Amino acid sequence: MNTDDKEKSKKIYMDEVESIMDEVKEDNPVTEDTDEVTVESLQQQLVDAQAALEKEKKEYMFLMAEFDNFRKRTGREKVEIIKNANESAMKGLLPIVDDMERGIEANKTSDNAEAIKEGLELIYNKLVKYLESNGVKPIESTGTSFDPDLHNAIAMVPVEDDDLKGKVIDTPTKGYTINDKVLRHAMVAVGQ
Repeated sequence: MNTDDKEKSKKIYMDEVESIMDEVKEDNPVTEDTDEVTVESLQQQLVDAQAALEKEKKEYMFLMAEFDNFRKRTGREKVEIIKNANESAMKGLLPIVDDMERGIEANKTSDNAEAIKEGLELIYNKLVKYLESNGVKPIESTGTSFDPDLHNAIAMVPVEDDDLKGKVIDTPTKGYTINDKVLRHAMVAVGQ
């Protein structure tokens, strides 16, 4: 609880006590003829008001502690969610790793280059399909206009055709987006 909150709660409690005291004074005006019964009555009302104030203060402190515990618990849960967010993504990649391992083993005993090539293409297609199912898509670059939000120019290539100036001529490294956000910029050569 910060200092401002403590001061506000203290002011609220003090205002409540003063309000009760004002009511007591109105109901029991003090005169020179004040007797012991009136003083005892006022003292009892003061004790009751202080007890009520303490009760309210304890409830307030309990609620503040409960809120603080809630805030800490949700913070820990958030950290745990972030920490384990990759779990399902990694679990989805394991079958592809298994396929690669089987392909490597088959490559040791096979001399058929065409079968190895076909196996690699199947594994590649499986990986691309998995990435697409998780929102990862390649950025189409070659032949498009250079866009610094999607592309990272690594070379400027002189071109004779004016239509190719400012266009992506080659994409040595593909870029990818995840849910329409750039995951990796495409490394491109741009016509100059």
